[in-house]
Amino acid sequence: MFCTHCGTEINDEAVICVKCGCNVGEKKSVAPIKTERDDTMSIVIKVFLILGCISQGWLLIPLAWCIPITVKIFNCLKNGLPISTGMKVCTLIFVNLVAGICLLCMDDK
Repeated sequence: MFCTHCGTEINDEAVICVKCGCNVGEKKSVAPIKTERDDTMSIVIKVFLILGCISQGWLLIPLAWCIPITVKIFNCLKNGLPISTGMKVCTLIFVNLVAGICLLCMDDK
């Protein structure tokens, strides 16, 4: 293990660095703070994804890839999982232009 402050190699059980004296004990995990902007962006994306599915409902072939993309995006947004750039671009092209642009502009977590 190495000290996060000075870079000196230290014992794995060490709590304080012997060289610089800084605390290197257990790090507390900080949960990411969910901002209102992310919630609003998620709602906007979901609304436009649904509108895209409805507008393509009379076309059976495009709807065959529109629904799986929409379900995948919904699951990723619900569980806080990252969405790949390829999925964002497919959403832009095949489902809804506005939802795809919002996904590409949204901050990745």
